[in-house]
Parts: sequence; structure tokens; C-alpha cells
Amino acid sequence: MTELVLLLFRFLVGWLAIQASITLVFLLFLQSPQKSSLPDEELPKVAVILCLRGGDPFLPYCLRSLLQQNYPQYDLKLIVDSKEDPAWKIANDAIASLGATNVQVSPLSIRRYNCSLKCSSLVQAVSELDDSYKVVALADGDAVVHPNWLRDLVTPLDDPKVGATTGNRWYLPTGKYWGTTVRYLWNASAVVQMFFYGIPWGGTLAVKTEVIHQTGLLDRWARAYGEDTMIRRVLGQHGLKVKFVPSLLILNREETDLPRLLEWMKRQLVSSRLYHPQWWAVIADAIQTVILPNLLLVLFLVALCTQQWDAAILALTTFSGYILGLLLLAIALEKGVQQVISKHGEPTAKLSPATVVKILIGILLTNWTHGFALLSSLWMSTVNWRGAIYRIKGPWNIKLIEYRPYQLLDQPVDSKVSL
Repeated sequence: MTELVLLLFRFLVGWLAIQASITLVFLLFLQSPQKSSLPDEELPKVAVILCLRGGDPFLPYCLRSLLQQNYPQYDLKLIVDSKEDPAWKIANDAIASLGATNVQVSPLSIRRYNCSLKCSSLVQAVSELDDSYKVVALADGDAVVHPNWLRDLVTPLDDPKVGATTGNRWYLPTGKYWGTTVRYLWNASAVVQMFFYGIPWGGTLAVKTEVIHQTGLLDRWARAYGEDTMIRRVLGQHGLKVKFVPSLLILNREETDLPRLLEWMKRQLVSSRLYHPQWWAVIADAIQTVILPNLLLVLFLVALCTQQWDAAILALTTFSGYILGLLLLAIALEKGVQQVISKHGEPTAKLSPATVVKILIGILLTNWTHGFALLSSLWMSTVNWRGAIYRIKGPWNIKLIEYRPYQLLDQPVDSKVSL
């Protein structure tokens, strides 16, 4: 048994070294200088599209931030699932309070049954644009962006080799629910992986309008479950790349409990299973991140029961060292991201001893939750998203099988909990 534990020790040390190297590359990229913003006269006209179903906890702040951008020519296009939706009133109240004129609110008029509701909304919004809009920017209802968000998003598109730009969300590690801590850790790992694989986030995403038509992206959205994960592969087929912009890490203050988190993780993994260009790598990552450390725990218990003390000590030491290594990586990531987020006046989490201990425990919970969510997602054929149910048979074989308008009573009791 000692030989097996030693083998696992070598695997985990190597894997931790790889994770540390990728994290270091990401942190160095966050500190790299950004391209200077284009002058106002060179910035193209943009349509910012926000698709809504349900009143996200910070939606009023999201709308205000989108309507107060430091950008010369842009219009906000809101597609709300229905006029019964809580988001309809929230949106109109926010617009009225600001007296905004560069915004249009429309209900989803054509509900397609062979794609997701968000993709239906995107197809509707993009199809209605005239030729004056040279860029389409996408946002999510949970993204409260800084005033230069759109300027930072559009500027890199000046490069003819860049077809799309993106950022990512970053959660606070503090909160009263364990689900909040687990989501923070799971997402932190996902942010690094998405950077490494060039996968964009639909909550902060800009695509040249000509690229949407050139690549047939609109037709793909009309048959898809998710809008963002596919983009790297689609653009790559046309010699274009996705550019990650460090200043577009967007802080999310929402919370979640473990049951809601589990369903959210499963939906994210289903989207990856369908459209991720290296899905096999996601599986390989899970094997090394989830199975190997837990195998060490099993070997520790077996060695303990069979009084193989040397093997038990080695297994426990290796497992503890690996978890401690992950904790140090999480702290390094948090510190690095804080330097980016704080530049926009966003609050940063204080890594008190209590918070660090909670993150340490959260690493174990994240490990087990991720493993369970991944296994569940492998055979998931139906997905429930805010009351809309889809049957999924393949990337381009999606069917909306149950629909009803989102209602105020569907909102969580805790106003800070994600929908």
C-alpha cells in the first residue's frame, strides 16, 4: 500500500505544480498593460443586449451601470421573457429614474422551441439591428459593470485578428451560506481554465457584427442551449480569436445555498459537455482534482484500519499538503484579482483567519460537490432553468418542453440569493 500512496503522492505533486504554473501565467496576464482606449471618434456604434428572465438580486444596479457607460455611441437593447416577468417592472423603473433615452425594452416575441430562451432572445435582438451597429455586446443580469466596461470591451476589437472580447465574473469569498464559498472556489478555478482554453463568458462579451454574420453564429444560436462556450471554436474556424481583457473581471455579490449551487454547477457542466472544444480535458482535470485526493483518503482509512501506520501517515500528509497547496493558490488568486477589481472602486474581501479557515473547509466541499455535479451532468437529458425545462439530445438538438412565464413568487425569499 505504501507504494500506491507514493505513486499518488508523485501524481498530486505534479498536478499541483501544473495548477500553480497555470495560475501564475493567469496572474501575470492580469498585470500586463492594456491597450490604450481608442479615441471617441474611432469607437464603433454598439448594441448592448441584455436578456432577462427573473429579477436578479442586483438587476437595478446592473441596469444603472449599463446605462451610465463612458462610451459615445451605444444603445441598450433589453429583451424580457414576458411582460409578467418581475424584470419588466425593474427595467422600466430603472430607465425612468435615469431618464435614459438610449434604451429599448421589448418582450420576447418569438419563443423558439429548438433552443434556449436566452438564445431566442439573442436571435430576436440581433436580427432587429440595423447596419449602423458594428459591435454587439452581451451582458447578464448579475453583472454590475464599471463605467469604462464597454470601452474596455470594444477597444481590442480594433485588431483584425480579434473577433470577440470577454471578461469573467468573480464572486466574493464571504457570505452566510456554504454554497457561496463553494461557488467562489469552483468559479475561481473555472476563470483560470476559461482563460487558458479561450472560452468566453456571456455576461461580458463583445462580437463584431460582421463576425456574427460571417461565421453563421446567429444560426447556431437559433439551435443551441448556450451562447458563449461555442464561440472559441466557431471563431477559430475562421482564423479569429477571443481576447480576454483583465479589466473586465466583474465582481458578483450574490449568494447561494448548496442545493441551488449544485443545480447551477450541473447546468454549467452540461454546457461544457455540449460545446467545450476540449471536454476531454475537463474530465481529465476532474479525475486528478477529485478522484486522486479522495483515493488518498480511502487509503488512509484502510491503512488505519489495518494498522499500516507508515502508509497512513504518508497518505494523510500527502492529502493535507495538497489541500494546503490549493488554499495557497486560492489566496494568491484572490489577492491578484483584488488588485484588478479595486481599481474600479469595488469592495474587496478581507482574508481574515475565519475566512481562510472557511475557504479551507470549502475546498473539501468544492471537491466533493464538483465530483457529484460532474457525474450527474454526464447523463443529464433535461435541464430546468428558472422554470423553463429543456430536453437535450445533443449540441444542436435542444427542445423546450415546458414553459411558463416567470413570476414574482418564483423569486427566492432571500433577496441576495441567485435565481
